[in-house]
Parts: sequence; C-alpha cells; structure tokens
Amino acid sequence: MIDLGLTKLAVIGVVALVVIGPEKLPKVARMAGTLYGRAQRYLHEVKTEVSREIELEELRNLKKEVQDAAQNIKSDVENSISQNMAEVENAFSDSTYDSTPSYEPVSFGQVTTEDLSRKAREFRRKKLVRNSAIPNWYKQRHGGKLHVTSGAARVARFRPRGPTNSSFF
Repeated sequence: MIDLGLTKLAVIGVVALVVIGPEKLPKVARMAGTLYGRAQRYLHEVKTEVSREIELEELRNLKKEVQDAAQNIKSDVENSISQNMAEVENAFSDSTYDSTPSYEPVSFGQVTTEDLSRKAREFRRKKLVRNSAIPNWYKQRHGGKLHVTSGAARVARFRPRGPTNSSFF
C-alpha cells in the first residue's frame, strides 16, 4: 500500500488548493471520494465473485469424487449380493429332499411396488414414533402421543361432540 503520512497529505492538499482553486476543491474532493468508494465496492464484488467461483469449483470436484465413490460402493455391493445369491441358489439346488415340500416357494418377483411403498411408509411412521425426542415412559406417564396420528384424526378427536347448550353470548 502507499504510505501516506500526515505531512504528505498536507502537501497534497496545498498543491490541490493551488492547482484547482478554492471554488472547485470541494466538488473535486467529493467526486474523488465517490470514485474511491465505487472502486472499493467494485474490488469487493470482484473478490467475492472469485472466491464464490473457487468454492463452486471445489464443490463440483467434491461432488464428482463422492459420486465416483458411491458408484464404486454400489457396484461392490451389487457384486457381493449377486455372489451370495448364486451361492445360496447353488446350495439350495444341491441339497436333496426325501419328501416334497408342503408349501409353494415364494419368489421375490411377486412383490409389487405398492407392497414395498406401503411397507416403507409404515416403517418410516413407526421409526418416527420410536425415535422421537420424548421417551415412551414420559409419554405414558403424562399422556403424550404413543403413536403418530394424521391431521384429520387429530381434528376429529378434538371436535366437540353433539349439540351443546353453551353459547358465546
């Protein structure tokens, strides 16, 4: 940075007073101040833009690395599952039975997506109840919720029943 002491600033002010004149000096000083402020704001914007671009590039690289790692893990898991399934099928086909089984073997292909989505919804709902912040013993002691209820069920639960003789007036 430029090292401007008090004496140097005084010399610059005297020279500006002599060259520009006392009438125009306040206007020129005001204009110089506004230009200096604009330059500072512009430099700040450029710095933030550059830092934002650098962070964005780092995030892109991190995203690519995470996606590659996830893809590798996925392929490893799929290979492991296929190997284990092959081993189980081989073990099942190699074993001999003296009697015929009294049941129909269920294949995994018969499970529908509706069944899976229903099971997933039930699991999420039960997990929410299990992992809530309030312990079950506290809920039981103080009458808290023990299971999740829908909004419509809550409205129906607290809706007044039957005609009442009470009035607002």
